[in-house]
Amino acid sequence: MARILVAEDDDNVRAFVTRALEMSGHEVIDASDGGLTLEIANEHNGNFDLLVSDIKMPVMDGIGLALAIGAQYPAMTILLMTGFADQRERAHGLDALIYDVLGKPFSLAQLIEKVNDALAGKPAEIIPLARSAL
Repeated sequence: MARILVAEDDDNVRAFVTRALEMSGHEVIDASDGGLTLEIANEHNGNFDLLVSDIKMPVMDGIGLALAIGAQYPAMTILLMTGFADQRERAHGLDALIYDVLGKPFSLAQLIEKVNDALAGKPAEIIPLARSAL
């Protein structure tokens, strides 16, 4: 399966995402902020298939992390997560860099489906923000 790097500052969400991905057969390394995640990516020479990152984090947020990872490791697919509409809006300027933004809260099935789609290169379904809040 895939090598996945997870960046999430909330311990419970990070544990949920990591366990879910490991149970799906993926190799997962996780970190609690964007700065640590970038260090891990560099230590592994960007040898990850996918970055799954929260947007709102201390030290380095997911937008900064996506910009750094995208510049250094353009082959790595990037999937962002957020529970904040304003943060989701910020990510829309990165359409060429990121695969998609997964809205929190999400179910196990939604996470696995989005990760599988990202790894397969399936085009992301574009949902207008007005409809996504329903």
